[in-house]
Amino acid sequence: MPDKDYKKADSGDIEIVIRILNEAYPVSAVLQEALYTNIVSLTLKKGATLTAEGEFCQYMYFIISGALMAQATYNGKKVTTYISVENEFVSSISGMHGMSPTKEGIIAVEPTSLVALPNKILLDLFEKCFDLNYAFRVLVQKYYQDAQERAHIIRVGNAKERYHYFLATKPGYIDRLPLEHIASLLDMKPQTLERIRKQHALTLKKDEETEQQCRQLEVCLTKYKLYSKKDISLSSLSRTLGITPHRLSFLINNNYHFNFVDFINMYRINSVREQLALQNNIQHFTIETLASNAGFVSRSAFYRAFKKQVGISPTEFVQSLQR
Repeated sequence: MPDKDYKKADSGDIEIVIRILNEAYPVSAVLQEALYTNIVSLTLKKGATLTAEGEFCQYMYFIISGALMAQATYNGKKVTTYISVENEFVSSISGMHGMSPTKEGIIAVEPTSLVALPNKILLDLFEKCFDLNYAFRVLVQKYYQDAQERAHIIRVGNAKERYHYFLATKPGYIDRLPLEHIASLLDMKPQTLERIRKQHALTLKKDEETEQQCRQLEVCLTKYKLYSKKDISLSSLSRTLGITPHRLSFLINNNYHFNFVDFINMYRINSVREQLALQNNIQHFTIETLASNAGFVSRSAFYRAFKKQVGISPTEFVQSLQR
């Protein structure tokens, strides 16, 4: 293994490692002292090799910042086997604890800061510290569960499912890691990954646009009470929102599951119900007046819409309030 510039690690970085271990099992004072004494730090430039294929990996690493990938050679082709990012432990999988040559190289895919514990120290601590054994067991168990899930997705999932799996497990990293390495990890061609990525971005943009238009629609109907206009129509409301009638109809049908008339009537009836709930309004206004103020053009249209939405007539609703 080429010489690297290992230095004494900052106590703040060591505290991060202790916190991670402590979440799995309480770390004893003896183990803490050993970690503060023996953990070292290392920085790598983008593209630098941490461990090459065929070398012995002499350390267990923890990524403070940055990202590493492992690559193995199969039939003359480099295949990415894992990508690890900050707050993750990293070492050779095939040559764990430096007991055999590693079958995968570990490379920095961006500038990376690491802390490391020599394997000989780690193995000695396994003999002495139950807490390290337990914490390490929990971490390894989680690693293998994640690895099994990743292997399952790659074997049986389609390209889009693999892409969404990566987004969920490595949030934010699709925009900072080289696409060719991600594509290799997900067993797809870079062109396929780029196509799926663009489709996903377009979907997110449409979803964001839909949310914004729905918010504008609700403001128009709640704050400005446009539903109370007796002549309101799909066309007039769409002009107010600055979208096409077809788009407005799509928003109402797909996001609220109403047609336009029932959607507007929902706001009108909710307004009438709120007014009827105020005792003074029942005394000073007829039901028909409140319905007219809410935008209904006729008594029959109001009674029909009210019973359709509420399940009882307006008169029965008032009687239930009085009881």
